[in-house]
Amino acid sequence: MNQSYSYLVWSQFKRHRLALVALGLVVGLGVIALCASWLAPFAPNHYDLEQILQSPSFQHWLGTDDLGRDVLSRLIYGARVSLSVGFVAVGIYVAIGIFLGALAGYYGGWIDILLSRAIEVMMCFPTFFLILAVLAFVGPSIYNIMIVIGVTQWTGIARLVRGEFLKFREREFVLAARQIGASNFRLIFKHILPNSLAPVLVSASFGVASAILTESALSFLGFGVPPEVASWGAILSDSQSYMDVAWWLTLAPGLAIFLTITAYNLVGEGLRDAIDPRLRG
Repeated sequence: MNQSYSYLVWSQFKRHRLALVALGLVVGLGVIALCASWLAPFAPNHYDLEQILQSPSFQHWLGTDDLGRDVLSRLIYGARVSLSVGFVAVGIYVAIGIFLGALAGYYGGWIDILLSRAIEVMMCFPTFFLILAVLAFVGPSIYNIMIVIGVTQWTGIARLVRGEFLKFREREFVLAARQIGASNFRLIFKHILPNSLAPVLVSASFGVASAILTESALSFLGFGVPPEVASWGAILSDSQSYMDVAWWLTLAPGLAIFLTITAYNLVGEGLRDAIDPRLRG
């Protein structure tokens, strides 16, 4: 009985127990982010000056901050911000990387040389400091962060797709399609690209974790989302002045960032192991 490729990948992925647990956490975080308006017990910017720096209690499960805002509510809304940045930024740079990598790998020649040099130039710049420099000019906002991360981190995907296209463009099924008159567009998008996407999905999973960490770091430094927007990095930044009297302000967002990044990295590792044919029995 022939099994589909997706079924084989899923069967292999399920053997990675930690990755399976991490996938459940990723799905749960997605549900929390989508349903933040219903799940959060308070509005993210609901001030209660009588509840300033209250420790965790039945009313405020994760305590309150220096303005009396409920930390749990801000964490729930912060999940929406972090995951939005992660998925949109990764979507932008995956699209750019696939497009440029496909051009370089399929056509070769001067196009490959030009795009490869552009990739090498982009890789010379420290990405995080490049993002800081750009945000210093365009100003902090969630949309600017998405776009800046997206247009500065496409090089890895481009190199990966280029390598896959170089490998597949001389395969028998591509040569046969070319002989019967298939256009370049059909060869790229019908025959080569679908066979090149598996490692891209693995890289995208790691990329979401990296984008979330970048957004948190930017918000922690004050270059991220505006102050009125709940963000894990901003909550962590606000906690610096109260670490000795309000431990929950540091623990809650720090743990949220750690668990989310770890979960996406474990999912990426599980996908990588599942897609690698050498690991299948």
